Amino acid sequence: MPISTVMSRRRHRRGLLAEINVVPYIDVSLVLLVIFMVTAPLLYQGVEVSLPRANAEPIPPRQIEPIIVVLDRDGNYYLNIGEDRGKALTSRSLLVKVAAVMRQRPETQVLIRGDEQVAYGKIVAMMAKLQQVGVAQVGLMTHPPAER
Repeated sequence: MPISTVMSRRRHRRGLLAEINVVPYIDVSLVLLVIFMVTAPLLYQGVEVSLPRANAEPIPPRQIEPIIVVLDRDGNYYLNIGEDRGKALTSRSLLVKVAAVMRQRPETQVLIRGDEQVAYGKIVAMMAKLQQVGVAQVGLMTHPPAER
């Protein structure tokens, strides 16, 4: 038997493998899980605020850390950027800092984390002031409703 006939028979017997290797996908998903587990608690450090509960779609994450404006139940303002993260700010100094960030990175998200005891008017007033300093869109942070 010629060698070419033997080679062609071997090729026909051995079929193509059409399998997907899922190991890299599992590795990537585990790395993402660890990243989210580490970064999620960092978003909630700072002032204790009791967020209202609402059915809302989560905001898709971005690479740039969002600016979070916090209004506590006493009406104090806090910001998650800069060296004074846990220090109460006046609304004017808060707006100056937000405006400076927005001039450098206009694509930065701005979220308001208001205590559920804060009057709705204060949150709306802060949203209007943020829009005056150049924030195009302002998001509101909530907790999902409790399971009953």
